[in-house]
Amino acid sequence: MALSPSHISLFSSDPSLYLRKRTSSIPQLRWLPAETRVRARPFSLSIVNGQADDRKEDIVIVGAGIAGLATAVSLQRLGIRTLVLEQGESLRTGGTSLTLFKNGWKALDAIGVGNDLRSQFLEIQGMAIKSEDGRELRSFRFKDEDESQEVRAVERRVLLETLASRLPPDAISFSSKLANVERSENGETLLELEDGIRISTKILIACDGIRSPVAKWMGFPEPNYVGHCAFRGLAYFPKGQPFEPKVNYIYGKGVRAGYVPVSETKVYWFICYNSSSPGPKITDPSILRQQAEQLVKNWPRDLINLINLTPDDTIIRTSLVDRWLWPSISPQASTGSIVLVGDAWHPMTPNLGQGACCALEDSIVLTKKLAEAIKSKRTSVEEAFKAYGSERWPRIFPLTVRAYLVGALLQWDNPVICALRDNIIVPKLVRLGPVLEHTNFEFDPP
Repeated sequence: MALSPSHISLFSSDPSLYLRKRTSSIPQLRWLPAETRVRARPFSLSIVNGQADDRKEDIVIVGAGIAGLATAVSLQRLGIRTLVLEQGESLRTGGTSLTLFKNGWKALDAIGVGNDLRSQFLEIQGMAIKSEDGRELRSFRFKDEDESQEVRAVERRVLLETLASRLPPDAISFSSKLANVERSENGETLLELEDGIRISTKILIACDGIRSPVAKWMGFPEPNYVGHCAFRGLAYFPKGQPFEPKVNYIYGKGVRAGYVPVSETKVYWFICYNSSSPGPKITDPSILRQQAEQLVKNWPRDLINLINLTPDDTIIRTSLVDRWLWPSISPQASTGSIVLVGDAWHPMTPNLGQGACCALEDSIVLTKKLAEAIKSKRTSVEEAFKAYGSERWPRIFPLTVRAYLVGALLQWDNPVICALRDNIIVPKLVRLGPVLEHTNFEFDPP
């Protein structure tokens, strides 16, 4: 969900001025001798002797989400085979859609699936910002500011299925939930699955999402709840949707919403609202629909219609979280031959529309570093992973901070500040250039 243009000059400020309270203690990685290793849940880190009946793999990727599949496809294109472990019985194709900007499309082109996806989704021409009473505050055209910009909302299901179709039939092992991670004496990593299967791998690439067990095992703290939740949905128009190809944002007091055409028949929408806690998990579509409608009951009718036209299996509610990778405090992206990619390493809020884009960027950079180490032998895998982390951190950390600050600004609920936003800041001060600056990402394809 790409959310909005208000990051202006605040992004160049020292983020520590805004969120000193976000610093937290980082759990320390603890090495246990083999005779005291813990076999219970949650994960334990220990040094064990490999067993003769362990399954052997060169590279294992945990998680068949966007980061995991993109990394697997990138490596496959270079002739490097991987095994992808997915805890679900099939691809996790639930959910709605995500917005990809030009940096995401560059990565998809490098992976070889860009054109297949472009043919299925509308190119978004610009954005319009409105107040909750329907008054248009500002509008922009993307190409006017950046001729190379490319924006499309993509269904998550289609993106995952397209990536998976590029892999050999046996590349993804479903119903393979990780239960334990251990370090073998020979330097390999021993994975134990919940069904008892044990896999010994030379290289482990963890793409297992925002609640990554591998990240926790490496010493990362749980992601931080940022004080906002979001409803998301994918409205369906069997006879064709009526909207222009642009992003529509609506700003209220402590609530904001938006919608964007995805294809000729589908429109993605979101509602983001302040909440002191994430609240209980709700999966009943009728309750989710009712709660979403209540938040915007007096807003422009288009939004209510979109909620009503959303199939039950595409409406969700999630809490927004992130993790700030503080320099010299946070653990590194890798330890030995184990590395984190995407949300497993750097979960960020969706306010810049960069979560999926950054995961795709990660996959490209990691593939290049790892392939050079495997094929040239001039550097070790451990050194390649360290180089990946060093290259990605200066990009990831500022984006995570910026995304948080955008959300904090747009979730204002003070009437006076909201009036200032609607009558001065957005109409007169916001420029599109700074909004799109973070989509500039150059790289050499693997």
